[in-house]
Amino acid sequence: MNKTSHSLTTPCAPSPLAERLQQIIDAAGGWIGFDRFMELALYTPGLGYYANDSRKFGHMPSSGSDFVTAPEMTPLFGQAVAVQLAQALQVTQTDELWEFGAGSGALAQQLLQSLGDSVQRYTIVELSATLRERQQQRLLPWQHKLHWVSELPEVMQGVVLGNELLDAMPVQLLARVQGQWFERGVVCAADGGLAWQDRPTERRPPFEIEGEHDYLSEIHLQAQGFMRTLVQRLMASAKGGAAFFIDYGFPQAEYYHPQRHMGTVMCHRAHQSDDDPLADVGLKDITAHVNFTAMALTAQQAGDDFLAASAKPNEKIVGTLGYCTQARFLMNCGLLGAMESASLGERAMGLKLVAEHEMGELFKVLGLYVGQPWDALGFAQGDRTHTL
Repeated sequence: MNKTSHSLTTPCAPSPLAERLQQIIDAAGGWIGFDRFMELALYTPGLGYYANDSRKFGHMPSSGSDFVTAPEMTPLFGQAVAVQLAQALQVTQTDELWEFGAGSGALAQQLLQSLGDSVQRYTIVELSATLRERQQQRLLPWQHKLHWVSELPEVMQGVVLGNELLDAMPVQLLARVQGQWFERGVVCAADGGLAWQDRPTERRPPFEIEGEHDYLSEIHLQAQGFMRTLVQRLMASAKGGAAFFIDYGFPQAEYYHPQRHMGTVMCHRAHQSDDDPLADVGLKDITAHVNFTAMALTAQQAGDDFLAASAKPNEKIVGTLGYCTQARFLMNCGLLGAMESASLGERAMGLKLVAEHEMGELFKVLGLYVGQPWDALGFAQGDRTHTL
């Protein structure tokens, strides 16, 4: 089989995770796809980035943290999101929230404080035992409402929230090199480190890439699989529900723009970013931007497939409530009004949430319904569903 090798990284420092990776690569015949590598680097029990006991979330590198997310910046974020979730709970006539990947527990705390008795059950889907322990400590006052699971039940109902969830799901890398398409994977290097190696593939990006230049991008098969499962579990319930995903990403046409030829995979450590996921494996976060078009289309198709396979009549359908920037979503949910009575420091953090050069434009919000469509507050103005 024709293979094309690419530049080596610096050697891996000896570590249990590096040794584990080398064993897995050897057992797989000397090559694993990037999606498998990313999964191992982030989620290997006790060793992967999200499975070890290092601190992830915080404002400054001096705290030992690697990055800050919106809920850690200011409680104004959770308070605004709660406005949309309160409406969703009322429309779906449910009292359960599901949060995927709750991180430090900051967002759960803000939501539980804001939503009060409208939430009777708050279920956190968390794969990291370390993060689950931190969440339990932080959310102790609401322990009677809280439940933790590591996998989805066969039937779900309620409102689902994922903040910076989809970007951490493993992606496959596709590279067009001299006109040929390859899947980019990882091999062990002779010097003990890791290296890139490409293998020919029949896979293609879902959007045709204009031009003949070399091109690197991602496809999101695992995130699409997650979306498909989530919709099917919500469709199986009597009431259905709604889901909201907040993350950085683009619609498909923008995601696979010819000028975005280096892909979107990035790493984060000590509040610095780099584009070398093969170095310091397990010690830093690895992410990829989200193809929101793929997420919305997959959800809708999953709903159609469920209805087609169902033996019982079902009036529920799946569709998009809206898609817009984080700035517009939070402003639609009353952020600016809440900032008026906030302290000067909180106002400054609130501005970071909506400023174009900060989080406001890069981060997007996708809302989905499972049941019947309704007018969601968060997308009242600035909806960009037509761009998906």
